Amino acid sequence: MKRSEIEQLLPRVYQSALGEQGPLVALLAVMEELHAPAEELLASIESTFSPYRTPESFVPYLSQWVDLDRFFRDGGRGAAGHDAADALSTGNGRLRELMAAAAYLSQWRGTEQGLRRFLETATGVSGFELDEQVRDSEGLPRPYHIRVSAPQACAQHRTLIERIVEQEKPAYVTYELVFA
Repeated sequence: MKRSEIEQLLPRVYQSALGEQGPLVALLAVMEELHAPAEELLASIESTFSPYRTPESFVPYLSQWVDLDRFFRDGGRGAAGHDAADALSTGNGRLRELMAAAAYLSQWRGTEQGLRRFLETATGVSGFELDEQVRDSEGLPRPYHIRVSAPQACAQHRTLIERIVEQEKPAYVTYELVFA
């Protein structure tokens, strides 16, 4: 708040005692300076909560709001203390993309389309395939089992992919992960 705005909030007795100098004027100047950082932050508050514009150090914390910390390297334990580049094995940019797509992904949770989109968004690589007609060694279909074929380029992110598949597939379904 500017000094003139603070003056208007003072009782009339204080307003009439204001002059060009004095302790009250000095106090108002200090109050104006103390309000400046908070007002600066409030003027751009929307950028704090935007996945693409939030500061790097705030990305892991913001991702907790949409329940993405369960995919962090440590499984979400101690996520508040994460180094921003350390939270997701595919990097901070992918985490920002997941936050932006969180509402869409939650609508499609438990479906083939949702799982494929989640994997592609998390890794930045397309080409994931889901086979729902997996056959056993005798050629019979395996009920409630899927095979997730991931591109070889994603092999280094195996742990992340497994976490995603385990938590985004239907609960009653088993799976196997292969890299093509």
